Amino acid sequence: QVQLVESGGGLVQSGGSLRLSCTASGSNFVMYTMGWYRQVPGKQRELVATISKTGSTNYVDSVKGRFTISRDNDKNTIHLQMNSLKPEDTAVYYCNIEAFVTVSISTTLDTYWGQGTQVTVSS
Repeated sequence: QVQLVESGGGLVQSGGSLRLSCTASGSNFVMYTMGWYRQVPGKQRELVATISKTGSTNYVDSVKGRFTISRDNDKNTIHLQMNSLKPEDTAVYYCNIEAFVTVSISTTLDTYWGQGTQVTVSS
């Protein structure tokens, strides 16, 4: 019922910046918590940042002070501004949302993932 489309990944030099975006579309849903995760081959997917419906944010220690997550509730969109990028930030970044989805008379809290976007930081 909810589709996520990500954009903004790419190749950047160490110290550079990128901005990721993720837009949710569908019907009969209300976004709850949204976030970004990342994964490198052979490792578990890790949380990067989350933002609640009211705007409260949470970051993994390794990106604090460099990344900023934001959301536009009217456009069902979140962004991840990534500054001072490091080679260790290289990963596939996934958008994640929790949304209340109503089907008929039933409303459930469901989780959705984007398709992933590659971020590569060269040294």
